[in-house]
Amino acid sequence: MKNWQTDSEYLTLVDDLLARREVQSLAQYTQHHHSDRLTHSLSVSYRSYCIAKRLGLNTRAVARAGLLHDLFFYDWRVTKFELGTHAFIHARVAVRNAEKLTPLSPMEKDIILKHMWGATTALPHYRESILVDFVDDYQAVVEFCQPWSQHVKRLLQQLTNAF
Repeated sequence: MKNWQTDSEYLTLVDDLLARREVQSLAQYTQHHHSDRLTHSLSVSYRSYCIAKRLGLNTRAVARAGLLHDLFFYDWRVTKFELGTHAFIHARVAVRNAEKLTPLSPMEKDIILKHMWGATTALPHYRESILVDFVDDYQAVVEFCQPWSQHVKRLLQQLTNAF
């Protein structure tokens, strides 16, 4: 997989969003213990874009909504809501914040709103929504486990070198 920073097709789709102070500010928030929210959102956006491109899906909607799917400005471990859990609430917060930055197509809105499908009961209306949901889940696991897996790799390498 290419690097998102050198993929001109991808950058054409999201460069206006990446130029926004609100999107860049996501780097200030921890996401899955070992990553920040901007890095996570870029990973979800770009991985989803690459898969969507191979499958002939809407790459623009996937790239843009993937980048905006976690556009909220609070620490989800600290902030609590009366109306429900973070998993239930934050997609709606992200849609409201995204709509302040850019017009959203119905597909982009669905992708953002339904990216927590499974944790919520709202069914996705598009294949693109399911794709971003699955990539988001995958990326969360990778980000959470990456330091542990790197530690295990180092231990295995040390054991291999010892013999």
